[in-house]
Amino acid sequence: MLLQVLGTAAGGGVPQWNCACPGCAGARAHPRRRRRHASLAVRSGGPGSRWHIVNAGPDIADQIESAPALLPGPGSRETPVAGVILTDAELDHTLGIARLREAEGLVVRATAPVRDALIDRLRLGDVLSPYTAIEWRELSEKPEALSTPGSIEVSALPVSAKRPRYAAGTGSDDPTWSVALRLHEPATGATAVYAPAIATWSDALDEAVRSADVVIVDGTFWDDDEPVRSGISTRTATATGHLPVVGPRGTSHRLAALRGRCLYTHLNNTNPLNDPAAAQHARLAERGLEVAAERMVIEL
Repeated sequence: MLLQVLGTAAGGGVPQWNCACPGCAGARAHPRRRRRHASLAVRSGGPGSRWHIVNAGPDIADQIESAPALLPGPGSRETPVAGVILTDAELDHTLGIARLREAEGLVVRATAPVRDALIDRLRLGDVLSPYTAIEWRELSEKPEALSTPGSIEVSALPVSAKRPRYAAGTGSDDPTWSVALRLHEPATGATAVYAPAIATWSDALDEAVRSADVVIVDGTFWDDDEPVRSGISTRTATATGHLPVVGPRGTSHRLAALRGRCLYTHLNNTNPLNDPAAAQHARLAERGLEVAAERMVIEL
């Protein structure tokens, strides 16, 4: 199994176009600190295997262009990208589907409430039908092979009933509005868990990460008070639907106890971890944890 990190930022990216906070100013002054919207590409390890993209943000085309393995060829319109898998219906993770409209066809896997929100509220089906055909496939807790039998299997791990603002008041409090993904390759036994946005540490997530070789987790905020302290919100991190890295509800102590490699992604522009010289990186390293880097490749 190969994992290609395409982006590691929360909504707006780093820098965010209308923000001059220290994190955004630092990214403008030091381009290597720039972060695109959190996304991941995955494929089986065998040659000729195709890639699936997890979450398609508004900068998805640029992310593909920066990853040589995802570039088209040898045919003029031959792409190794086979489809998209969604962990939720947030704009930051779905707007890129429209950017992929040049595809001859696109397979999108999503849970039922996420699919319904994109079709009924964002009208993605109506908007894109003149350009390409979208095949919607349900993402469930039951493992499903992404392509041929024996290839990587994906399954959903419910983590939250949090829905995007544009879908507020719709549907029930279904815990599959936001899910983590378990990616398992039967041929090698390799397993990865990708959880870019978690409001609760569910039993399903806890069980999955214990046996995973790699765990990539929501690192939106360093601590619970960060949104309030930085002035971007009147709500804490947990109130916005993101478990912080440290503190009583922090995830770092859980990750430190795991056997697999653990990395953080989905960093908000206010997170001190955006600065590679920040002391918070040393605190993570003491626990055997790290921050995912843009364009890094992880082979399992």
